[in-house]
Amino acid sequence: MPFVPAILLTDWLVYFILTVVVAFALYARRHEHLRAPWRRVTRRPLAMSALVVLLVYVGIGLLDSTHFRLRDTEQDVAVSETRYSHEVLSVLDILLKPLRESSEKTYSAPFAVYAYTRETIVHADGSTSHIYPRLQYAGAHLHDASERPLDIAKRVAVASIQGTVIWIILLSAFAYFIARRKKETFGEVLHRLRRGQTEVPWRTILLTVGVLLILVFCALHLAPYYHLFGSDQVGRDVLYKSLKSIRTGLLIGTLTTLVMLPFAIMLGIMAGYFRSWADDIIQYVYTTLSSIPGVLLIAAAILSLQVYMANHPEDFNTLIVRSDTRLLFLCLILGVTSWTSLCRLLRGETLKLREVDYVQAAVALGARHTKIMMRHIFPNVMHIVLITVVLDFSGLVLAEAVLSYVGVGVDPTMDSWGNMINGARLEMAREPIVWWNLAAAFVFMFGLVLAANLFSDAVRDAFDPRLRR
Repeated sequence: MPFVPAILLTDWLVYFILTVVVAFALYARRHEHLRAPWRRVTRRPLAMSALVVLLVYVGIGLLDSTHFRLRDTEQDVAVSETRYSHEVLSVLDILLKPLRESSEKTYSAPFAVYAYTRETIVHADGSTSHIYPRLQYAGAHLHDASERPLDIAKRVAVASIQGTVIWIILLSAFAYFIARRKKETFGEVLHRLRRGQTEVPWRTILLTVGVLLILVFCALHLAPYYHLFGSDQVGRDVLYKSLKSIRTGLLIGTLTTLVMLPFAIMLGIMAGYFRSWADDIIQYVYTTLSSIPGVLLIAAAILSLQVYMANHPEDFNTLIVRSDTRLLFLCLILGVTSWTSLCRLLRGETLKLREVDYVQAAVALGARHTKIMMRHIFPNVMHIVLITVVLDFSGLVLAEAVLSYVGVGVDPTMDSWGNMINGARLEMAREPIVWWNLAAAFVFMFGLVLAANLFSDAVRDAFDPRLRR
């Protein structure tokens, strides 16, 4: 085989989360009380536009979560056993191979063709000069640097035309499909799409897809020839680092939620339902845990993990395994320390639901407590769970950046927006200033957090009973 799968621990969890999401979607599709709120979400134009952006981020994260090792092409022909490289790659690494391999010597500004710092060049006659040398990859196809503006303009124009053509083809195919399904003419469907007279805001969705297509085609035409976001201190392409950091941000948000939910749901419902001594013990636990500074607890846990990895190097034989283990451990610690707020909300809601008539009737008929909590309490607090999950996601993404900034986040060898921001501390203080690492991390993080917040607002409005008409 040309490759062999290399599945990391976080990859297994990503596949598990994807399976849970698909199973929940199929379950909600068969139950009207869950399908109706999601139907209200799909009627919000901003929410659907944000969902398209989120799906792009999730798609990149899934591509970066499919790892494998390629066959070693330099092995001895006399050796019959197939050997594979120790380097673990992902599908995203293969797709971004031009960016991954086009490393310069050091910093270069966005769209630059010359290095950002001067170098001493020794000429053939022995003389030296202190100049800005040409970059090895960026702009190498140009004969002269003065050709750069026209070259960039041509590539952007071609990319915009190609993206627009692809968008028109997709729009026509979608309109044709709707016309066949609704038994309408093609022109009527296009008219309704143009006027926005559809139940689902397809006009907003299609416009968002069109903008993203143009941006993608511009990146495809420019990235192989220029560093769109410059290069870092060791010459790595910043756009490649930013795209690789998407998986880290998504994992921090989703895996932490996966760890947090069992504690919050089980203890919150138990505290509100049983009350008495059970409520006192659970309140004491989450009050004590909330009193401990979260950053100090996370720092102590990460330092303990580092000591364990240093004492057991045989269990962590590669850098990617070390960084993956630290990422998983960070998600566990964040999950253990962030379930208290949701637990309080569920406890208060359960105290109210415990007194309603159908719960009291179930108790009078002798139903078991576990059955009452599962059949009558848990479904009626699901709106709080969903609202909290989508609202906390963006906060957890930002938490990774803050923790990596103070040095207790993900492994320094792992690509993440927090590590990019942490590395930009000294870069922003040097002369000349290096601003593009911080700007790239800001742009990609801003896109994810903004889309998550817009979508979470729609979910909150749809599932909150107090806002229903």
